Amino acid sequence: MSNYIEYHDTIAFHPGYYIKEIVDESGLTQEDFAKRLDTTPKNLSLLIRGEQSLSIDIAMKLSRMIGTSVIYWLNLQNSYDALIAQFKSEEELEEERKVFDYFDYKYFRENYSLPDLPRKRDEQIKRVREFLNVATLSVFTKRDMAVSFRSTTEDITESSTVKANTMVQIATNKALKTDAPKFNKKKFEEAVKYALTLTRNHEEFYPLIRSAFLEAGVIFVILPNISGSRTNGATKKVGDHIMLMVNDRRLNADSFWFTLFHEIGHIMNGDYGISFDKETGEREEAANKYAEDSLIPPEKYKEFLAGRRFDLQSIRAFANRIERDPGIVLGRLQNDEIIGFDDWTMKPLRHKYKVKTSI
Repeated sequence: MSNYIEYHDTIAFHPGYYIKEIVDESGLTQEDFAKRLDTTPKNLSLLIRGEQSLSIDIAMKLSRMIGTSVIYWLNLQNSYDALIAQFKSEEELEEERKVFDYFDYKYFRENYSLPDLPRKRDEQIKRVREFLNVATLSVFTKRDMAVSFRSTTEDITESSTVKANTMVQIATNKALKTDAPKFNKKKFEEAVKYALTLTRNHEEFYPLIRSAFLEAGVIFVILPNISGSRTNGATKKVGDHIMLMVNDRRLNADSFWFTLFHEIGHIMNGDYGISFDKETGEREEAANKYAEDSLIPPEKYKEFLAGRRFDLQSIRAFANRIERDPGIVLGRLQNDEIIGFDDWTMKPLRHKYKVKTSI
């Protein structure tokens, strides 16, 4: 390691640089100088090479030996440390700029009221960093930053990783500001049953579910999706509570309710993390099965399939019998390849939610 570091047009000199000059001018060997300084040759060598910080003890001994002040030597160390910190900060900012390229600042400005800062990229980075409450945006490139990734696939890009982690961070920050009792699984199971009665309440279901879940210690958050995140939801333990996040990437009745109950399934199984598109594995299959069976009782669905009538009227009638939004039944039939996704005659059954999100 050198006793000085160059970064762009600035040089940071370690105190060892100046100590070497003094040793050279003294005509003494480093070993003799170390003895006079009342330290070991090894300590002096490390100091001269810039591999060890100048201690108060050595600063005091230098001041006594050559007639300088202790403050002089400590200021040299402080100035060096400050410049190194500045160099690292500038290097980190360069890395942050790469991460920031994955975002559109408009997302934060429109959804979370960050100030309009046209063409002020570094200031935008600073504002987003402060909003997300992290030391650097680079932390979002790590798969284990916000919560574990349930997916083991290698095709999740760094861009998707950053965006998914960012949404979990926003939801977690919201959860941290929310008062909630300790998670109670039994109460949550009752709240989930209540949520199933609200699938046809298109206007008021979110605040009602949010309130019911909150009483069970589950903080339910719907966020605007960050384009390219490839995720629909996530769960995370936050202290004694659980954060359950879904985004508005797909807010048709069928996809919204399936996503919600998929994440509920993960909670019921004590499995926390981020759900990405097209994931496979036992945990995902278990969550999918939980969602399917909760939204449409399997025996009743089997009876409905046996009737082989899948027109609008039949789907509506079956949805009424099981007290579900007909879009949920349509989505299941499409997923099971009984009805095509491009069947325009089914359009009246589809309902698009509009959820006003805030933080």
